[in-house]
Amino acid sequence: MQRHLTDQLDLTAYLERFEGLLARPKPLSMEGDRALHFRFIKALEALEFKAPPKVPEMQERWMRLAKQGVLGLDEIFDIVKIVRYFLYLKQIAPENVLGAWLAEIVIPAPVLDICEMFDEKGEVRDEVDERLASLKAARQQNREAIRQSLSRLLNSAKLGPYLVDRQIHYVNDEEALLVRGGFNHVLKATVIGRTTGGFFYVIPENVAKLKEKESGIASRLEEVYYEVAKKVSASLREWLKFLRFIDAAFDRFDHYQARMQMARLENLSFVLPQKGDAIVLHDFAHPALAHPKPVSIDFSKPVLMITGVNAGGKTMLLKSVLSAAWLAKYLLPMRCHPQKSRIGSFKQIEAIIEDPQNVKNDISTFAGRMRQFSRLFGENDVLVGVDEIELGTDSDEAASLFKVMIEALVRRRVKIVITTHHKRLAAMMAADPRVELVAAVYDEKSQTPTYTFLQGIIGKSYAFETAERYGVPRNIVAKAREVYGEDKERLNELIERSSTLEKELRQKRAQLEQEIEALAREKTRYRELSDAIESELTAKKRELEAIYAEATRAAREALKAKDERAVHRQLNKAHKITQKAKIEAPKRQEVFAVGDRVKYRKNRGIIVALKAKEATIDVDGIKLRVPLSELKRAGNPPKAPKKKKVEVKLQRENATASVKLDLHGLRSEEAVEKLDKFLSDALLAGFDEVLVYHGIGTGRLARAVREFLKEHPSVKGFSDAPQHMGGFGATVVRL
Repeated sequence: MQRHLTDQLDLTAYLERFEGLLARPKPLSMEGDRALHFRFIKALEALEFKAPPKVPEMQERWMRLAKQGVLGLDEIFDIVKIVRYFLYLKQIAPENVLGAWLAEIVIPAPVLDICEMFDEKGEVRDEVDERLASLKAARQQNREAIRQSLSRLLNSAKLGPYLVDRQIHYVNDEEALLVRGGFNHVLKATVIGRTTGGFFYVIPENVAKLKEKESGIASRLEEVYYEVAKKVSASLREWLKFLRFIDAAFDRFDHYQARMQMARLENLSFVLPQKGDAIVLHDFAHPALAHPKPVSIDFSKPVLMITGVNAGGKTMLLKSVLSAAWLAKYLLPMRCHPQKSRIGSFKQIEAIIEDPQNVKNDISTFAGRMRQFSRLFGENDVLVGVDEIELGTDSDEAASLFKVMIEALVRRRVKIVITTHHKRLAAMMAADPRVELVAAVYDEKSQTPTYTFLQGIIGKSYAFETAERYGVPRNIVAKAREVYGEDKERLNELIERSSTLEKELRQKRAQLEQEIEALAREKTRYRELSDAIESELTAKKRELEAIYAEATRAAREALKAKDERAVHRQLNKAHKITQKAKIEAPKRQEVFAVGDRVKYRKNRGIIVALKAKEATIDVDGIKLRVPLSELKRAGNPPKAPKKKKVEVKLQRENATASVKLDLHGLRSEEAVEKLDKFLSDALLAGFDEVLVYHGIGTGRLARAVREFLKEHPSVKGFSDAPQHMGGFGATVVRL
């Protein structure tokens, strides 16, 4: 089920990249407190660590140990790798919740002793058993004897005529010589293979004996290794509970490190799911998109209904909402603004996206959709995404049916995000306060989707514009508009006007937010400046108090003196002390603002940032941090002069301008030149619509006329003339 959902949401590639970072395969979910897991993952942010070793799943090995079984040395070394990794982590553990957790893991001394039995490559150290060193030495000597014996034979004058080459060949991992027929006259050997050219691979008799000796040494080594494995398995059996514990702890840390590594490699962030079902995304980018345009959406209400232009990103927005909730559910990193984003908690996430109709299930599209919806009426606390909700049936009937179904699902605490091309359902649901409307935005000038969204409005589908953009003849589209009806087209215009107003409102809001941020920065700067002045005044007050105390002491000493000279001497001393208390009036510091031109010593620049007592200035591309007290004003850039209003009065010189132009018989260049002048005269005359006759003929003149009309800045549109006015041989131009 999980894999099916990730396929639907286009998260398969993301999940494969994540699973490649795990030490071993495991389910995505982590048992226990999700908030605690989140704290552990965040604790890894400041820690540089090496990836855990790749190890297999251990449950089958624990069962064998429990049943008095013996593990192989390679299987034991997998356990050693896990223990050694925890020893490494304990050495680099930070002083946070992660370090405290690792400190609680105490590895028993017998388990540490087992770890010391293996080197870094997983080989048992010779000190473990005294027989190992002698057997390894004997095996090495025997191999050297084989090498020397073969070398002597290759250089033997007697065998030389029978040798095909002077190389040692490996046949089934056996060292052999390649010889010609008749070799048996000079060499006792066993044939182990033959080439297509009639040559023989042979093992000399003395080498075969040495190989038998090596086989015996290997058998004794295996016996020793088995004894070691048996002894170690018995020791591990006593610590089976600890081994199960550290294996589970390894899986737990593997979950954490894979998530952190994924976040680091792809510059992603974590969002901890919160109570409730609100989903607020800020600058979220779907992992499947190479160069995504980040989306920001507020899905706090129970229903999110996405309408608007075809191919405008409605389905991807739906998948983005579900993907963000799914990634947060499993504490997987995503590309978004974590501080401004908020994602609720859901027991289950479902996507009703693909067409359920196929040959195997023998079911219609609409029937399949009804079967998918019927399951939801037994669920609650579920997030559901439905793409093209009216798919497979009459849109008007479906709108009424789905309105009632959506309201029933909302009562069961089912949160639902919907995409639709049909405005009837959106219009029916628009008055419901539980429904949030979102429209995909279309750029009228470039006639392309912008892949951005506006909340609070119903979007126009732009079916006619899309048809024209992809090559459907304009006369066909124009006729379709007539069939569609003026009332519905007027509704589309109202929808588009509301979209434009919403767009302008957003732009003004963004501008106001920037101004508010600038004011907040200035407020912070003035607060810092006030704090600095207060600190300076406090220090000055303490200095005055100290001077006053010292002068008072000197005066008291004068009063204690008995002779007049001593009195005058102490009073003079007190007077000198009080001279220190002269306070100069503080110099009035000039107030600067970001963008002011200033002079600092011999440098001139522009202020780009301000703090209480210092400023950052840009001097020919070099940024300097300097004290405000050392800055002098160098003149600000002159204010832009107010634009003078230019009034243009048009005088109609040609009062006899015509609304018709006949281009029959002209070459394309002549026709375009004449058409240009005709349109200028028509504009000056104030005509809204004119008629151009060009005929049908080869179509070359008609194409030239229409290409020119496309590029003319004052032409709002054009179409084929009605049949009684020339039909395809004439064009109506709207100015």
